[in-house]
Amino acid sequence: MNIKHKFRLLLFLFVFVFTTNAIWAQNSEKFIVTLDAGHGAHDPGAKYNGHTEKEITLAIVLKTGKILEKHSDIEVVYTRKTDVFIDLVERANIANRAGANIFVSIHCDAIARAEAYGSQSFVMGINKNASNLAVSKRENSVITLEKDYKKNYKGFDINNPETIIGATVLQEQYMDNSISLASKIQEKFTHDLGRKNRGVSPAPFMVLHKASMPRVLVETGFISNPSEGNYLGSEFGQNQIAQAIADAIISYKREYYGTNDDDFKEKPKYSKEEVKEITKPIKEEVVVPAKTDTVVPKAENIVKTDSLNETDGIIFKVQIMAANQKLDLKPKNFKGLKNVDMKYETGGLYKYTYGTTSDYQTAKMNLQEAKDKGFTTAYLIAFKDGKRIDIKDAIK
Repeated sequence: MNIKHKFRLLLFLFVFVFTTNAIWAQNSEKFIVTLDAGHGAHDPGAKYNGHTEKEITLAIVLKTGKILEKHSDIEVVYTRKTDVFIDLVERANIANRAGANIFVSIHCDAIARAEAYGSQSFVMGINKNASNLAVSKRENSVITLEKDYKKNYKGFDINNPETIIGATVLQEQYMDNSISLASKIQEKFTHDLGRKNRGVSPAPFMVLHKASMPRVLVETGFISNPSEGNYLGSEFGQNQIAQAIADAIISYKREYYGTNDDDFKEKPKYSKEEVKEITKPIKEEVVVPAKTDTVVPKAENIVKTDSLNETDGIIFKVQIMAANQKLDLKPKNFKGLKNVDMKYETGGLYKYTYGTTSDYQTAKMNLQEAKDKGFTTAYLIAFKDGKRIDIKDAIK
C-alpha cells in the first residue's frame, strides 16, 4: 500500500470516528419525553355529547409530539400512537425503559354536573380533597379491564386510592420537579389560552406511581361541559392545548437541562377573543374543599441552619428532596448531610435543601457531596433578595 492510499485510509478512519462520536454525543444528550394518551381500545374513558376521551387524548398527544420532535435535542416516546389498550403499569414501564426525563399523561375530566370546566394537573402524592380523590379513583378504575389485575396490583384497593402509596412512604424524590412541570403547563393554559386554572394538586394515580422520573397527569378540561367538550374535540382546541403543553415542556427543559435550539419557536397566533368564545363556560362551578384533620403549618415557616438567609443577595442551595411529611432535620434522616433546611409550601409539600452559600463554586461542591451521599436527583437552586430566580441568571 503506497503512501497516498495510507493517507486516504487514515483520513477515512478519522472522519468515521469523528462522525460516529459526534452522532453518539448528540444522541446521548437527547432530552427524552414520554407522552401518554389516556385510555384506548375497549377503555374509551369518559364519553359525553358525542366526544370520547380516548380519541381526544390521542389527538392531543400526537400533536404535542409533532411539535416537540421539531427540536433536535428532544426525543419523544409514545405509550400509544393508535387506538390500543395499554396497562397502566406498562405505560410507566415504557417510560422507565426509555430512560425518559419526564412523563406526561394526558386525560380529559368529566363530572355529572355539566357546569364544571377548566384544566388541572396532578402530581403523585396524597391529598385528602374529595374531588381530587374522585378523579384518581376514576382514572385508576381502568385496572379492572386489565388481565390478572388482582395479581399485578395486589394490595391496592380501588375504593381507597391512598393504598397505592402506603403509610411508610416519607419522600417523593421527583415531587419538586413534577410540581415545576405541572405548574408550567397550567401557566401556559392560563396565560396563553385564557383558560380556567384549577391548579396543581397531588393525588394517588396508578399510572404515575411506577414512573421513575418527574411525572404529571394533565386533565385538559371537562368533556362533560358541552362548550368545553366542543373545544377539546375541535382541531382548533387540540392544536392550542398541544402547543401549550409543548411550550411548557420546552420551558422546563430549558430551565433544568438547557437547550441546543433556543431560537426555534413556532406557535400559532390566536386572539383572546377566539379563545374566550370557544372556551366560554356554561356556569362557574363552586368547589367546596373537603374537610381534613391535617394540621397545615404556615407557608412562611422556614427552618434555617446556616448564617446566610435567602434575602442576603444571591444565594445558592442544593435541592435534595421533597416529601409530603415533615422530617426532623437530623443528619440520619438525610444520609448524613448536615445543614439541611426545610420549607413548607402550599399543597402539603415539604422541600429540603442542603447548604446555603453565596459562592457558586462552593455550591457545586455541595451538589456533588449531596449526590455522593445518594441524592442522585439533587440540583442547584438560587435566590436573589429572597425570591427564587433561574440558576443561569444567578451565575451571570
